[in-house]
Amino acid sequence: MFRPLRSLSSRLSTLSRPYLGHPFRTFLVAAKFICFAHLFTIYGITASSARGPSMLPTFEVIGEWMLISKFHRLGRNVSVGDLVVYDIPINDGLGIKRVLGLPGDYVLTGTPHHDRPATGHERMIQVPPGHCWLVGDNLPASRDSRIFGPVPLALVRGKVIAKINSPFSYLWLENPLRKWSTRGE
Repeated sequence: MFRPLRSLSSRLSTLSRPYLGHPFRTFLVAAKFICFAHLFTIYGITASSARGPSMLPTFEVIGEWMLISKFHRLGRNVSVGDLVVYDIPINDGLGIKRVLGLPGDYVLTGTPHHDRPATGHERMIQVPPGHCWLVGDNLPASRDSRIFGPVPLALVRGKVIAKINSPFSYLWLENPLRKWSTRGE
């Protein structure tokens, strides 16, 4: 009557023996997992929180999380309209902004005002090679390229691909300009 239980426990102990039998082997498996997790978060996909009013209404002021694809580091495969995470050039923080111009594009340096005429502070410039022009969705509350100029593509850390609503619920973010660029096709 107890014989099947004994054989089952002996089978389970032989299954776990290759991983737990020797301390060095256990350490090696744990080290491989830690290295893989580290490389995945550095060069793959990671999660981060968003805070501040500059990206309203895309992100709330505090407490929203997002998925960042590091495959788009250094501006790789980033297009106008994408959300990117970048190193802010004037301090040591990270920022989230929308790409408004890539190398060779012409952008307006000032904030457009609908209720009053242009003051002469707005001018059109061409984004230099190796740079991009970043702006926040909430223009009055955003410190962006209008303040510190074109951002080097080397400062782009990744592209925001999703908002995390809960641990198992994601809102995949799409480029709002992509649907307009493919309409004529």
